[in-house]
Amino acid sequence: MTSSDERPPKLRRRLFWLAAFLVVLFAIYSGGWFYLAGRLKTETDQAVARLGSKGIAAGCANLAVSGYPMSFTVSCDNIAYEDDARKVAASTGNFNAVADITGPLSPVADLRGPLRTMAPGMPPLWIDWDQLQAKVKVSWPLPRSVSLRAEGLSGQTDPQDDTDPMQLFSAGKAAGQLQPIGQDINYVGSFGDLEINADAIGGRVLPALDGSGEVTLKNGVALIAAPPKGLRGQSIDIAKLDLSSGTARITVSGPLSVDAEGLIDASLTIKLKDPKAVAAILGGAIPEHKSEIEQGFAGIAMLGKEPSLPLRIVKGKASLGFIPLGKIKPVD
Repeated sequence: MTSSDERPPKLRRRLFWLAAFLVVLFAIYSGGWFYLAGRLKTETDQAVARLGSKGIAAGCANLAVSGYPMSFTVSCDNIAYEDDARKVAASTGNFNAVADITGPLSPVADLRGPLRTMAPGMPPLWIDWDQLQAKVKVSWPLPRSVSLRAEGLSGQTDPQDDTDPMQLFSAGKAAGQLQPIGQDINYVGSFGDLEINADAIGGRVLPALDGSGEVTLKNGVALIAAPPKGLRGQSIDIAKLDLSSGTARITVSGPLSVDAEGLIDASLTIKLKDPKAVAAILGGAIPEHKSEIEQGFAGIAMLGKEPSLPLRIVKGKASLGFIPLGKIKPVD
């Protein structure tokens, strides 16, 4: 028998073992998929039960896991949370999260509004959007990053609790990302076409605003594990906070901290673009101090079209360059 006669049986055996291997591999994958689906439902039920034992009602209505075999999809009709003891409640519409087989540790979630909230000291709110998407890069013990992107945002007082709801704000778009860096938490975000209803801020008038920023919360990882009761003892490093409208722009950078007594310390740099335009906006927002603002910014405008000034806060006492701004009350 020649080698050419032996080749077909060998090829058939190889194909058989390859097919058997693929069948076993698929069986293991299928078993793992259905195990995770069942585990997710069990863990969710147990988490809801634990909260219920503490007097907190929470749930993901009609939780379903689907997408087999090419993805892992978790969905529910709505998400709700209610803590009667603290008088805090929140609810949203449909939730849908998908993790593809090619990226199981990078799920993408879509959430439908409205988000209804209730908390002490503030009216019930109704926040809605055209699209809201979240992306998570899963890791342990914290995600590598969590990002949110929204379009068509709007907020108002809850129409179900107020027969004449007040429009609060609207924004064409907004985005943000959180990620741990060592023991700190870094935030990068932006928004565009933000319009704030004058009635919501006591009749003060603001133009449409665009903004962006990057801020690092010092020791943020530990703060997530054990949330503080207030701002005292916390510090941040502002890489950049930028607020603009038309030709007017304000950019802030530098460190800021709150001591144990609630007093603020900061060493910030304020950069202005078109100081006269900035003064016009501030004059409309704070009409009771319009003349002082115009006089102060007239002097700043003499430094050029894009002046830079130091903002110093020492134990709550603030000054902008050579201009004293007064004292800031201690914060909680």
